[in-house]
Amino acid sequence: MTSIGPRIREERERLKLTQRAFGEIGGVEPNAQGKYESGERWPRADYLVAIAGHDVDVLYVLTGERHVNRGGGLADDEVRLLSGFRTLPSKVRAAMVVMVDAMAAIAPGAGSERKRGR
Repeated sequence: MTSIGPRIREERERLKLTQRAFGEIGGVEPNAQGKYESGERWPRADYLVAIAGHDVDVLYVLTGERHVNRGGGLADDEVRLLSGFRTLPSKVRAAMVVMVDAMAAIAPGAGSERKRGR
């Protein structure tokens, strides 16, 4: 299992950000960001909170596992979709939402399922 540093780098690269830009999000200098990614230093909680607000899967950074909340009564296919969706860059996620809305609007019976909360 990899450590936190490579997972931070993986999330930064997934978001297509430089160390400087990612460090700014987390409130640290680029050299600190580099040390987090190399494993020389461990990030503080305030850094993790800050990056969590920018599409970073902090639970993955900490544990090495992508997590989906199964307590919400999601079906297995919904869990797979949500898990995959969370790994996508924000622009792709936005496009997926538009696509799903369009598909739901033309699907037979979509209105009745949406009213039931599906």
